[in-house]
Amino acid sequence: MPANFIRGECGQNGGEALKITPFLCFSSLSLDPGVHVTMDLKTKRRGVVENGDGGEDSVMANLIANGDDVGPLVRLAFEMGRPEGLLHQLIYIVKQKEVEIEEMCRTHYEEFILAVDELRGVLVDAEELKGELQSDNFKLQQVGSALLAKLEELLESYSIRKNMTEAIEMSKNCIQVLELCVKCNSHISEGKFYSALKTLDLVEKSCAQNIPAKALKMVIERRIPVIKLHIEKKVCSEVNEWMVEIRSAAKNIGQTAIGRAVTVRQRDKEMLEQQRKAEEQSISGLEDLAYTLDSEEVEEDSVLQFDLTPLYRACHIHDCLGIREKFREYYYTNRLLQLNSDLEITSAQPFVESYQTFFAQIAGFFIVEDRVLRTTGGLLVSDQVGTLWETAVAKMTSLLEEQFSCMESAPHLLLVKDYVTLFGSTLRQYGLEIGTLLDVLDRSCDKYHLLLLEECRQQTVDVFGNDPYDQMEIKKETDYENFILSFNLQTSDIMPAFPYTAPFSSMVPDSCRIARSFIKGSVDYLSYGSHVNFFDVVRKYLDKFLIDVLNVTLLEKINSDNVTVSQLMQIAANIAVLERACDFFLRHAAQLCGIPVRLVGRPQATLTAKVILKTSRDAAFIALQNLVNTKINEFMTLTESVNWTPEETNDSGHDYIHEVIIYLDSFMSPAQQIFPLDAVYRVGSGAFEHISNSIVAAFSSDSVKRFNANVVINIEYDLQIIENFAEERFYAAGLGETYSEVSFKNCLVEARQLVDLLLSSQPENFLNPGIWEKNCYALEIKKVAAILDKFKDSPDGIFGSLANKTSKQSARKKSMDVLKKRLKDFN
Repeated sequence: MPANFIRGECGQNGGEALKITPFLCFSSLSLDPGVHVTMDLKTKRRGVVENGDGGEDSVMANLIANGDDVGPLVRLAFEMGRPEGLLHQLIYIVKQKEVEIEEMCRTHYEEFILAVDELRGVLVDAEELKGELQSDNFKLQQVGSALLAKLEELLESYSIRKNMTEAIEMSKNCIQVLELCVKCNSHISEGKFYSALKTLDLVEKSCAQNIPAKALKMVIERRIPVIKLHIEKKVCSEVNEWMVEIRSAAKNIGQTAIGRAVTVRQRDKEMLEQQRKAEEQSISGLEDLAYTLDSEEVEEDSVLQFDLTPLYRACHIHDCLGIREKFREYYYTNRLLQLNSDLEITSAQPFVESYQTFFAQIAGFFIVEDRVLRTTGGLLVSDQVGTLWETAVAKMTSLLEEQFSCMESAPHLLLVKDYVTLFGSTLRQYGLEIGTLLDVLDRSCDKYHLLLLEECRQQTVDVFGNDPYDQMEIKKETDYENFILSFNLQTSDIMPAFPYTAPFSSMVPDSCRIARSFIKGSVDYLSYGSHVNFFDVVRKYLDKFLIDVLNVTLLEKINSDNVTVSQLMQIAANIAVLERACDFFLRHAAQLCGIPVRLVGRPQATLTAKVILKTSRDAAFIALQNLVNTKINEFMTLTESVNWTPEETNDSGHDYIHEVIIYLDSFMSPAQQIFPLDAVYRVGSGAFEHISNSIVAAFSSDSVKRFNANVVINIEYDLQIIENFAEERFYAAGLGETYSEVSFKNCLVEARQLVDLLLSSQPENFLNPGIWEKNCYALEIKKVAAILDKFKDSPDGIFGSLANKTSKQSARKKSMDVLKKRLKDFN
């Protein structure tokens, strides 16, 4: 376009050219620095604002000049119905802008013309360059056609080679995968399941990445789960075989572990025995003590050896398969089934013959499970083992309660109890709670002791039945140690000369032996149970044995109809020894319970049986006294054997009194050898007192209607004889110092006072209270009055009345009559 055309168009004010030209002029201005253009625009903008009209035109111009949104003004104008004013404002602003554009063009007119000229020159150069490029391109096309054909052939060859290379690589990958498959099969056939799984993982990865052969890939993908399932079944089959083997070995494992518990228990007993001996030596003043520390430690795993390799491998295989939880459940379920099977007992074999096998099997089961819990890395958890143990405890508890209720033998029950405690102490080492089992044993404690008491009762009855109730004659020192020293029955620390006659019969050491066995049985049952200090329980049952068995058997023998005086004397002596033996029993029980001997000597630790036995000894003395009195009564039949109205006196005494003395001599002599002094005095005084009572009773008897002075004199002779014998026996027995105030002769005081009264020359003097209190204190006034009524102081001969009849009654007769009358009045 010519420059003058452009210049003329820029100067016009109307038409289409006017609208285009300002943009061309403005665009040309963009070649200059923008800062100048911006400054000019701002200057012009301010000018328009300053020169415009005021009011609404200036507001609209300011908004447009500042680039603000005029939409609200436009909307407001139309809403108010005044668009014409807004249109006039816009037309005015357009005219102002056109004036600014024209001024802008006039300012940059020359620079714009130069720029257009330069642009036309560039356009001519571009046309020439385009022609040259087209010519060069034609020539290049002619030259490169042949090369292009060869290039295409080369590219095709490269493509073929690439395909062949990929095919070879694919074949190699397939061969490698197939080789891995063969290797996997080989591992499976050899039982190397872990290696097979690792190979299978490689096959699976290769199949996913390097096998484009779809058919082969599908075959392999289908076979991989089958192979894994096969491996799982094979491993489970091995685990099943292992479970069968370990179940068979569980009994030996349990027996070995329980055997170790027996060894530990025995070692503990030996240590306690050494401690007890050391304590006794310390108490006795022997301070030179030697102490040893047994620090033997035995590794549990080294003793209890069993193979868990199949289980470890199965765990590892299932870990590799990613199904450990499934295998854990499988293992737990099958072992629970095995446990329930082990907990079943057969009725074909008695429990007392099978209990060791039963508990050893259960112990072996949980020892294996403890090893599994500790070494398999989570195959079992503590809660599962706890559930297994709770199942076993519930079944064993029920079984023991049932079996204990049926047992009728204390040794059998003790054997089972001992093995159960060994079983419990064995499994306690593995963290299992055995309190429930110990509670079952505690609940059976009374049952065991009842059986033990019954067995000891039968033994005691046999001992009492076989005892000759003669003093034991000990001929050897060993017998002395076995029968006396072993039960602490000696009365002196000096070894006696042999043969030695003991003050008791064979019943005493035999009873002590039974008591000692009872104590041991009781301690054996209560040991290793839930009671830590069970001495009080042992003492309670010991008291029960001594009271309900030994003492009752003694009382039965004492109260039997066929017991003799000699037997009663020996029984009373035996009971006195058994009373002393109670202290030995208590010390022996404390020793077995591990209680210091110094604690047993306290008053609160004594046995109640000691007091009961003393009561039984009193009962034996009472029975002995009754039996002696009965025998004396057989001799002292005064009402039948004595003539109560004799014409003459007999200073040699009646026959009955001599028989009584012979019997008393045969009775008192062994009593002095067997009984202590107090017992001798008790028996002798009772016999002489009964003789006195028998004489008085004869005078009071209804069968004696009357008696005379001669019979009183004869009985007085009898009384002198028995008094002399009583005095001789009293001092011969060595009772003079201890019982000097009340001798055997004093026991005849009632008969003596009665005879003295009847033979008194002045009987009425006895009415004096002082004299009566001194000489007749043992007599009953009513009984004396009745006796005096029968007393006729004259002989009963045919001529007796004539011979003695005088004009004056004797003073003695009058005095007696006064006494009779006064006693009647008193009654």
